[in-house]
Amino acid sequence: MASVDGSWDCVVKSPLGDQKLTLGIVSDGASFSGTASGAMGSSDVSGSVDGDTITWTQSVSVPMPMTLDCKATAAGDTLSGTVGAGAFGSFPLTGSRAK
Repeated sequence: MASVDGSWDCVVKSPLGDQKLTLGIVSDGASFSGTASGAMGSSDVSGSVDGDTITWTQSVSVPMPMTLDCKATAAGDTLSGTVGAGAFGSFPLTGSRAK
């Protein structure tokens, strides 16, 4: 089991305010699959694993259709990274392992 595996309670600091989501990760070698769910809906996610870092893209439809470029690194029970929203910029993502 990689250090990124598990359920994470996350917050993305966006111009629309704090966006809370739960990120569930199951790694399999150099890749992972899981789910991201929050107030704006739920979607399946998958991407790559490099040590303690995961990278993925995620399509959202609310508040408008766009593809997010996400990257996060686990350190113990803490997750930190960024969510890129194209022309809207990049926003910090923080999380803690769900108990």
